[in-house]
Amino acid sequence: MRYLIIGLGIYGTSLARDLAAQGHEVIGVDSRQNRIADVKDYISTTYLLDSTDESALSVLPLDGVDLTVVAIGENFGASIKTVALLMKHGVKHIYARAVNDLHVAILESFKVERILTPEQASARFLTREMLLGTEMSALQITDSVFVTNFAVPAYFYGRRYPELKLSEYGIQLVAATRPQATTNVLGLGSQKYVPIDLNDATANTVQEGDKITVLATDKALRTFMRHIS
Repeated sequence: MRYLIIGLGIYGTSLARDLAAQGHEVIGVDSRQNRIADVKDYISTTYLLDSTDESALSVLPLDGVDLTVVAIGENFGASIKTVALLMKHGVKHIYARAVNDLHVAILESFKVERILTPEQASARFLTREMLLGTEMSALQITDSVFVTNFAVPAYFYGRRYPELKLSEYGIQLVAATRPQATTNVLGLGSQKYVPIDLNDATANTVQEGDKITVLATDKALRTFMRHIS
């Protein structure tokens, strides 16, 4: 796959290098020469430009990438303007990093595909999320064991939770949740997740938007993701 990453700070650089290491084509963008220099030997292409400048942004291959990640974290205004310009240019698949609740609320109003927040998993786990094709966050328990939460892949839609047989991958199902409509800090439509009773036959069928929390080793998660993908 081909990825465009705008913002090559610590997070963006880690993401770019991990994606490239997995064999993906990565295009990196930043306005600072030193950041470009740090990553240019690891990824396919780099652009030294200001992503808040619409004329500069237009030189990027926006129509030729599978996913664009706005990884700008330290400059709230630059992040918002970059997302707005990308949407103006018709870019559909956008992940954007957010640094606080207000930032999240504004990005929600833009309806970007995915909002990345500081408390979520590292860039390494985001690369796995991209492989799985669904949202993922993780808490490391030991060097190799994680509690991981992610949106249930479409592969499982319509099945009952007791029938998923995740244990065959070495994965233990801990909990499942389902989205419920609510409002965010700006009073805009949002959602929260509520637990699903896995023993309730009337509610335990997997639906689009459900999330599951599992306990698994890093190796088991990778095996599971390769099978699903």
